[in-house]
Amino acid sequence: MAMTDVASFLPVAAVAIPAVAIPLIYLSRSNPRVREAWTFIAALVTFAVVALMVRSPVTHVSSLGSIAGIELSLRGDAAGLLFALLASTLWIVTSVYSVGYVRSLDEHDQTRYFAAFAGSIAATMGVALAANLLTLFVFYELLTLATYPLVVHAGTKAARAAGRTYIVYTLGGGVIAFAGILLVAVLVGTLTFVPGGIADLAATDSTLAQAAFIFLAVGFGVKAAIVPLYKWLPTAMVAPTPVSGLLHAVAVVKSGAFAISRTVLYVFGPETMWDLGLGLPLAVFAAVTMVVAGLVGLRQDNLKRGLAYSTISQLSYIVLGLAIATPLAVFGALLHVVAHAFMKITLFFVAGIVAVETGEKYVSDLAGVGRRLPVTMTVFAIAAAGLIGFPLVAGFVSKFTLVVGVAEGPAPVFVAAYLVAGLLKLLYFWPIVYTVFFGQRDGSTPASRHAFAPAHTHGVHAVGNPQVKDVHATDGGGVAHRRNHVGWERRTLSTETTPLMLVPILTTVGVAVVLGVAPSYLPFWDLAEAVVWEVFG
Repeated sequence: MAMTDVASFLPVAAVAIPAVAIPLIYLSRSNPRVREAWTFIAALVTFAVVALMVRSPVTHVSSLGSIAGIELSLRGDAAGLLFALLASTLWIVTSVYSVGYVRSLDEHDQTRYFAAFAGSIAATMGVALAANLLTLFVFYELLTLATYPLVVHAGTKAARAAGRTYIVYTLGGGVIAFAGILLVAVLVGTLTFVPGGIADLAATDSTLAQAAFIFLAVGFGVKAAIVPLYKWLPTAMVAPTPVSGLLHAVAVVKSGAFAISRTVLYVFGPETMWDLGLGLPLAVFAAVTMVVAGLVGLRQDNLKRGLAYSTISQLSYIVLGLAIATPLAVFGALLHVVAHAFMKITLFFVAGIVAVETGEKYVSDLAGVGRRLPVTMTVFAIAAAGLIGFPLVAGFVSKFTLVVGVAEGPAPVFVAAYLVAGLLKLLYFWPIVYTVFFGQRDGSTPASRHAFAPAHTHGVHAVGNPQVKDVHATDGGGVAHRRNHVGWERRTLSTETTPLMLVPILTTVGVAVVLGVAPSYLPFWDLAEAVVWEVFG
């Protein structure tokens, strides 16, 4: 049954609250505790606002004025609330983790860091709750600008270079998407999202309609990291780990996938997309991305870069489901938006704990680190199993649904892409899990490394960082040595890292398990069902 639209302040409040937090964070820059308190307050209130809309029996709508006669407005429909609930939930968790991370490393420019994070969430809420393509585009571009300071946060030459790559790719993608938006406006005179697609698009000039779809898919495909538009994502891994976690596993990359879902489900509609011959090419690009990114990921010894390539592959799980566009494939794609977010943010958070506690960033330097970080690496193993597709973790439910949905579609051959990509995930993650729990160290020389990755040049990974707990001295060549050359110092749950970093990973992996065991207990399931119902009837 369709829900009634009601004028409301709640959608605009979801955007405004994190935006208002920005000046409050800056005004509190001399008092870190107050600055962090503003972050927590904004995150909790934003989540509460979104939760109110999720539980409401009506659809909340806010007007933001107009541009060139086209209204800017926000609307809390099922698709938007699914994305908004996901981002607002993980902002709370990431805020806790960020405090532990920046304190442990005594990060510079912490005020700018937290302010930029708030700005990024504000833009993400706008993307999620946009009621039409123009509103989505405005916030989509604001998200790029808000996240840029986070990408270049380190201030190093590599960070600045990564920032330039990030801006060129994402703003360039925005320009291409805007061309598609203009074409849609010219063709049908409206940009408002309509479940199942704007009916008049099917009756317009097919060549121009195809061009509009291609512009939108390519432009939004940049942030969704579709081949060959993905190279900004591994480069952006120079950002602090919490940034990589929330923005590159949730907000930025998922905004691209979410914008593609709006294009497929609410602008063109599944039927029109396939009638125009556009579903198959989109599916091919997604399938190629899944496999190519998986293969390239096997060659990564740097833990965060490997996770970045895994993200690229997993994003195309979502895009392929949207391209095939059967009800079950779309349902699986929406579930995977959520499942991937909780699992991947867990893995990035673990990479941050490893960096903080050991100073290491390469898999080949982590042999036996499970003895130093037993709970942390157990959490890593669970989240990795979920991304591979093992039962009892979120990834199994979403991937199984995707496979069945694609098998029911017009091109069941694409099921093979999911199977190959899953095998590649197993080949990537299993050597890491084996290495960290069963590998042995002999002084500074690792006894095991990732099976497929080339050896890296072992240099000083942690020297000069007073926060690294296990590094004590260097030899004349500058190679970090440990006081205990035989292996890692054994730690317990209460001593392996700060609770501010441990509790968040336990929370996110816990949700991933709930999504794998009893997914319908969480509101994401109902929201995904509501999207499928309103799009397909």
